Amino acid sequence: MQETLGVLLYAPWIYVVVAASIMLDVFVPVLPSGALVVTAATVAAGTAADVAGLPSPTSNPHLPQLFLLGLCAITASFVGDLLAYALALRGGRRFGGAIARSRRLSAAQERLDGALRRGGGPLVVLARFAPAGRAVVSLGAGVSRRRKREFLPWSAVAAVVWTVYSVGVGYLGGQLLGASWFSTGLSVAALLGAGVVAARLLRPSPEPVPVPVPTEPGLS
Repeated sequence: MQETLGVLLYAPWIYVVVAASIMLDVFVPVLPSGALVVTAATVAAGTAADVAGLPSPTSNPHLPQLFLLGLCAITASFVGDLLAYALALRGGRRFGGAIARSRRLSAAQERLDGALRRGGGPLVVLARFAPAGRAVVSLGAGVSRRRKREFLPWSAVAAVVWTVYSVGVGYLGGQLLGASWFSTGLSVAALLGAGVVAARLLRPSPEPVPVPVPTEPGLS
């Protein structure tokens, strides 16, 4: 794995694949963009300076690889959010109808709208880790016609936080365990774990059950 993925990481098109996957997964949330970023970071950290006879471009090959990977991921994440927001803003009725047909998506949109009105922009960052949360947030912000200054700055912050975490866990796994399927699997598991935590935090609080007030005899 070390030699095979190391060669792929030195190929420029791997960054194109990563960027395209991240841009498109806002529309197709099943794409494994997070796993791609984590895997690339793991290989960058665990691959030796000289891979399959390829000379390292610098004395520390990890830094330029990780920098390019992070730059691609942040840019693609923000651009994808911007495209989804713009499309939903223009085709609000179509996207709004699709969201309204799903109880889960409509409830998420209501929570998003209320949170953004209260200045709860960190919800955008948290939703970036949750399964399909990015799609709900970006499309929901467009459908509800949120202003750009209420959504896009937090989208940029979410892109940076998600990328730093994804690259970070991949780099840590590669440094500690080398470029192997085991280290990659642990790093991907750490990313999935963050998604589980984010999904739990985004769950709506259960509404309190009203307690019936007893009435005195003769007053009813």
